[in-house]
Amino acid sequence: MRLTDGPVRPRPKTAKEVFRYSWVALLSALLLGVMPSQALASDADVQTAWRLLDYVAVDYAGAVSGGRVSNEAEYAEMVEFAGQVETRLESLPEKSGKADLLRRTGALRAAITAKAAPNEVATQARALASALLVAYPVPLAPTAPPDLARGAALYAQNCATCHGTTGDGHGPGSVGLDPRPIAFSDKARADQRSLFGLYQVITQGLDGTAMASFESLSDQDRWALAFYVGGFAYPSSEIRRGERVWRDDASPGQRYPNMAAFVGATPAALAGDIGAQRAEAVTAYLRHHPEAVATREGGSLALTRERLKASLDAYAAGNRKAAADLALSAYLDGFEPVEPVLAARDPALMARIEQAMGALRAAIGRGRPLAEVEAANQELASLFGDAEARLAPESASSVSSFLGAFGVLLREGLEALLIVVAMIAFLRKTERTEVLGFVHRGWVAALAAGVATWFVATYFIGISGASRELTEGFGSLFAAVILVTVGIWMHGKSNAEAWQRYIREKMTHALSKRSGWFLFLLAFVVVYREVFETILFYAALWAQGNGLAMLGGAAAAAALLAVLAWIMLRYSTRLPITQFFSWSAILIAILAVVLAGKGIAGLQEAGILGVVPLSGIPRIQMLGLFPTTETVVAQLVAMAILVAGFWLNRKGAGRET
Repeated sequence: MRLTDGPVRPRPKTAKEVFRYSWVALLSALLLGVMPSQALASDADVQTAWRLLDYVAVDYAGAVSGGRVSNEAEYAEMVEFAGQVETRLESLPEKSGKADLLRRTGALRAAITAKAAPNEVATQARALASALLVAYPVPLAPTAPPDLARGAALYAQNCATCHGTTGDGHGPGSVGLDPRPIAFSDKARADQRSLFGLYQVITQGLDGTAMASFESLSDQDRWALAFYVGGFAYPSSEIRRGERVWRDDASPGQRYPNMAAFVGATPAALAGDIGAQRAEAVTAYLRHHPEAVATREGGSLALTRERLKASLDAYAAGNRKAAADLALSAYLDGFEPVEPVLAARDPALMARIEQAMGALRAAIGRGRPLAEVEAANQELASLFGDAEARLAPESASSVSSFLGAFGVLLREGLEALLIVVAMIAFLRKTERTEVLGFVHRGWVAALAAGVATWFVATYFIGISGASRELTEGFGSLFAAVILVTVGIWMHGKSNAEAWQRYIREKMTHALSKRSGWFLFLLAFVVVYREVFETILFYAALWAQGNGLAMLGGAAAAAALLAVLAWIMLRYSTRLPITQFFSWSAILIAILAVVLAGKGIAGLQEAGILGVVPLSGIPRIQMLGLFPTTETVVAQLVAMAILVAGFWLNRKGAGRET
């Protein structure tokens, strides 16, 4: 790896890179034949534009001084970069904040053309970069604290030849290179460079130089390299002092409430708050011990408060679309990542937050008076404050971890278990065991996909709140549609005469291979949507500690589910065939109604559907009942179809007798 001070020609991200951030949403959409049209391109453009702005903020001072051009080549790059930013922003999907971003871009270009003071240009560039991420949020931080030992090994293998073993830029491979490699040990330059900027260069490389892209490395490896090289300019002798400042002074924690804020900021910005010497010490500590930020981040909902305030400001300014987007971002980007942990510690508070979020979005969507929107905003902010207290590390306990792991696996597993057991019992009752393997392969494949989801979410990407809700929403609706059909079919066979006719017509023929694959798909979808939710919950719970208690809860829930499965399968064999079909039809009909409500709720939380609250309707998540018009209507439609199907079955049976 070789970073240089020379010309930078950022290239677009590859399809593989974009895929890493959108594969979960694509999987959800494909279940219904829907392809998101804009998600693939926007992340790459946003990240590249952010990187260009970062370069302008840092490097402009080397191009202009005292209102005059001091370096023609550098100045030409600044003009080019500002133009590229504008081009990329123009290509982004339309949003309410896009016009303001383009206005700011024009102002930045004008300032560069006028050879404005470096401080002015740097301020404009960084403000534009921050506004860009508010309007178009993209992943900007590692999903777990980077492994610096891994970073050191990667540096020795790929980077030391040019940059030197101490990061001074004088490795044996640097001889004759023009431009020369960056000296990571140059503190003046390091103070102006964020870790995210380093990560971007490592990922994309620098066209026109010897610095190649290291996109082939995993996301966590690239972050490990960025942290490792970012620590060269900050001596280990300052680490202990920095730890004391981080522990005793609230100011650094306020500037770095989470990993995204830390990797996106420059040490120079922190120096403006707490002084250069203290900032150097804190930077040395955090770049050598990134787990300190992650530990504090676990109970922080600073991003939610930031987005809620911005949402209210946008609404007061008359920009309802931006207000709605920012309110949704407060939930998906700020609260959703910690929701699993809060669900384990205080499920009632979690339910109140989700309901309050729906009320706020509804008030914004309806254009209610500012005072009403402000009241809803403040209520939600207050609930987020309560959540932050419950999420604090000191609130963690072995009991809460055990109960949380036990409860989520039992709740999510029971839904999938009921459907899979009904399928297995049906095939045994009808003596169609030759296709039983399709069902078993379906749920086994879903478990394997769940493990793969955990691996990818842990080591490669951070699964966004929107992707999570889309997967659950589309998966639930897909299963609900299938179960409505199956429920009506099973009810039709609960009549003795209808069953005898079915035996005469079908019993001598095995189910087709196509039908077997349908059973495989149904088993996979209903199990994977539950596994997906459970895996993400466990990943968040594991990061809070108490791993043994969590594993104990999971084991206890798995044992209970196994006992329930055995009881249901054993009992189902004793039921007369018509009674079996009757009870199975009722069970599947109930599950179809539950999943219809959950599916719509998931799409609402992802921002795909609007929210119209219903007063007087309780929130019972296990039954898929949510106090919104859309979810209740969906459940009523599912019930109406089922009732009509059951009535037609009975009417047809009456005519035949």
